[in-house]
Amino acid sequence: MGSVIKVNDVSMMFNLSAEKIDSIKEYFIKAVRRELHFQEFWALRDISFTLEKGDSLGVIGLNGSGKSTLLKIVSGILKPTKGTVETCGSIAPLIELGAGFDANLSARENIYLNGAILGYSRSYMSARFDEIIEFAELQDFADTAVKNFSSGMVARLGFAIATMNVPDILIIDEILAVGDYKFQEKSFARMQEMIASGATVVFVSHSIEQVQKICKKALWLEHGRMRMLGDAEAVCGEYMRA
Repeated sequence: MGSVIKVNDVSMMFNLSAEKIDSIKEYFIKAVRRELHFQEFWALRDISFTLEKGDSLGVIGLNGSGKSTLLKIVSGILKPTKGTVETCGSIAPLIELGAGFDANLSARENIYLNGAILGYSRSYMSARFDEIIEFAELQDFADTAVKNFSSGMVARLGFAIATMNVPDILIIDEILAVGDYKFQEKSFARMQEMIASGATVVFVSHSIEQVQKICKKALWLEHGRMRMLGDAEAVCGEYMRA
């Protein structure tokens, strides 16, 4: 069984402005004069792990430990400052649900728009339309502009579209908190179905209970560094004790 994700000595550095700049004009003047000063902030340092097909990794740690940055690097949204990431197969990043929606379009129009962005034909999306709307529980709002949706409704629609197929790699950032308790349970069940179907999962959550239920392995990040990597029960246990 081959590796689906290989993260090799990944580090990520951001430049933080060391001074307040009030306008774009002031920024360019300082840039031309080489008067801009930045502080280096290393969000991640020397992260390495390998996942095979069907593996599920929970990433845990306090706020600011680098969890979401790691997901964006694995997803290909960010390029690491150092190190490499290799992935094999299709990736579904469930990081910012609904980020690609046009607020002035209806749920129906956004479903077709997102399908086109993902490379699916109109006929294919038509065949999946009812399933998406039903799962998102938006049967009465299919032709309502998304700008009139609550944040929970937007998240439900985004989740339904993102999980309509089983990808090779599923990247999840706290999305199981969308909607009410009933919808959370339904989302959780769909995640488990996708894992059972062979998807390789990287899952960030502040819920240790969810990580223990979903994931076989866990990675504990602390200040951007690997504190512990291994069996989910063991890592989560040490994290809770700490």
